[in-house]
Amino acid sequence: MDGQPTGHPGNVERTPDEHVGVVRWRPGLLWRAHSAYRVDVSLRYIDADESPFQGVSLSKRTGVLELAVLGLLHESPMHGYELRKRLNTMLGTFRAFSYGSLYPCLKELLAQGLIAQDAEGSTAGAGSRAKIVYKLTAEGKEHLQDLLDRSGPAAWEDESFGVHFAFFGQTDADVRLRILEGRRSRLEERLDNVRSSLSRTRERLDTYTLELQKHGLESAEREVRWLNELISDERQRTTHDLGTTSTSVSSTSVSSTSASSTSESKE
Repeated sequence: MDGQPTGHPGNVERTPDEHVGVVRWRPGLLWRAHSAYRVDVSLRYIDADESPFQGVSLSKRTGVLELAVLGLLHESPMHGYELRKRLNTMLGTFRAFSYGSLYPCLKELLAQGLIAQDAEGSTAGAGSRAKIVYKLTAEGKEHLQDLLDRSGPAAWEDESFGVHFAFFGQTDADVRLRILEGRRSRLEERLDNVRSSLSRTRERLDTYTLELQKHGLESAEREVRWLNELISDERQRTTHDLGTTSTSVSSTSVSSTSASSTSESKE
């Protein structure tokens, strides 16, 4: 898996900010993007033969990048360099992005007619190369919406959940709720498996490896608590929106009835 350490647990290194939450603002939404989008790497070392955490295939990583590119271009057209920086900010958190995969992805999206490119003239001189600006086509917008509407197991996985979450501002409420509930279910299932495996291997692990496992479990448990909060907020928001819509419809009906009665009285 891209960005994942391999080998003995003693070789695992972490940067100081690896587990620090990041606050992201999306139009109309404020989400706390936890580092726990993926269960901590330490859980991989509990039992290599029974670990529930498997690698992500190349096709899945390509799909994640495709969704990210289309979602960002939906916000505004971008130069390749600007797009690369935005992707690094988004996908770098989930370690699913490599610069070498961006331009093949753009080439494929161009071939499919999902994006288009324009050459922007340069003011630096006649010999300067024009900058290429990428933008979403009508077909690309339809395809993006289809990707955002998908709420099945693929949207719950470690590599793809964070990208789906980043575009929740463009996603329907019922789809958001299904993805959050699916992600929570997946993590709870994994936690049960990990606890069971840890209980069988605890005696064979040294103090530091056990601490690493505890850290991983705590990270996953934090994400479950965070998901519980988000799910509760989504349900409350949906209930409020339904109540507002019902009140609006009732008011319109009453107004129409009143107007009709007034008209009949005049006659």
